Amino acid sequence: MARERKFTDDELFKATKLLLIGAGYDSFTFSKLASMMEVSRGSIYKYYENKDELISAFLVYEMNRFLQDFNKLDKSGDFKTQLFLIIDFIFSHSEIHQILEIINQIPKKSNNPHLSNQTRLKTYYVEMYKQFQILIEQGKKEKVIKNHLSNAIILGMIFQTIAIPNHFGIPQDQWIGSIKEILSEGMFTKD
Repeated sequence: MARERKFTDDELFKATKLLLIGAGYDSFTFSKLASMMEVSRGSIYKYYENKDELISAFLVYEMNRFLQDFNKLDKSGDFKTQLFLIIDFIFSHSEIHQILEIINQIPKKSNNPHLSNQTRLKTYYVEMYKQFQILIEQGKKEKVIKNHLSNAIILGMIFQTIAIPNHFGIPQDQWIGSIKEILSEGMFTKD
């Protein structure tokens, strides 16, 4: 007979996300997570052997959710319309930047569930970037992006915009609007 669970996967992953984003991978422990969730460490160990197994399961869950939401976007417009849609989407999922960094912090181990999750994460990561690559190629075909610019640099610029700190407390809509303008039109005035 299965033991009754004191938390759902969603509750566990929500707490995992808060702890990872707040404290980082190195400071993440089952003790801190259990305390945050007001459960015993043993109740987490019933389902996950160690923090890497839990974190990799969480990352699969989070990336899957991100890609499902991304795939629901209407990608039928021209490049600029799609770019702005994606920028809004990235800002609505601003934690994805930190989550992608955590993927690379998990040590490579021979644990089967963990290896399976790492393989799935790589697949999701590649799938996500392929979709963004397609958008960049569309911009080049429409001749709104210079052909000689590296796709990797363009993608990096788009993704890094969410990491720019808003130290001056500029309202979010104005902040995002300025980023869209700089990415699409540059920062120099045209005489």
